[in-house]
Amino acid sequence: MSVHTLTVDGVEVAVPDGASLLDAVRAAGASLPTLCHLDGLSPVGACRLCLVELEGSGRLQPACATAASEGLAVLTNTPQLQEWRRMAVELFFAEGNHVCAFCVANGACELQDVAVAVGMDHSRFPYQYPHRRVDASHPQFAIDHHRCILCTRCVRVCDEIEGAHVWDVANRGADCSIIAGLDQPWGEVAACTSCGKCVDVCPTGAIFRKDDTTAEKEAHRERPRLLRSAREQHQWQNQ
Repeated sequence: MSVHTLTVDGVEVAVPDGASLLDAVRAAGASLPTLCHLDGLSPVGACRLCLVELEGSGRLQPACATAASEGLAVLTNTPQLQEWRRMAVELFFAEGNHVCAFCVANGACELQDVAVAVGMDHSRFPYQYPHRRVDASHPQFAIDHHRCILCTRCVRVCDEIEGAHVWDVANRGADCSIIAGLDQPWGEVAACTSCGKCVDVCPTGAIFRKDDTTAEKEAHRERPRLLRSAREQHQWQNQ
């Protein structure tokens, strides 16, 4: 197996062929905020939070969806990257309807963790307050599109792990949304196996169990690492 040697923030690391820049960053002991990425699912680079800079080129690349290659010098925490990440998180909050105090995922939300990591305490952008729907037609689960950040984790886990392909992405721009089946009520999609994988991988409170109320959604098993990294990143930036 061939190996690529590169540097991450000046730390030299060696990763196997086929590894991503995110793998290299982790091998170097650094951390990057992510929302769309989940180990075991195909990378899509949708949230743009794991952007890194390739030294000498000025180019920003999503670490989760960019292959590591020989001789790269990767920067993970430049002032430009910090500003881009904070802007991305502010836009997530501004373009949706995220009312944390009344969300099932309050305290177990990866979007909250990332907001801490980037030092966001308010949005500089006007809130859009979009009119979105809630689909509670499934007997066990519901999806609240107000809280959806279009990470597509639900789409990928249903397709790649469960093999049911209940979820998909429809429309473009401000009208883009996650749909069930052929844009049907979730409870009418015969392909759904009610496995709950989409609930488990959702980073926010968008997809949840009906018996969960405020702050009762269980955290994804990766969240302790995410929360620890968020706190460390926030402390580092404020030293």
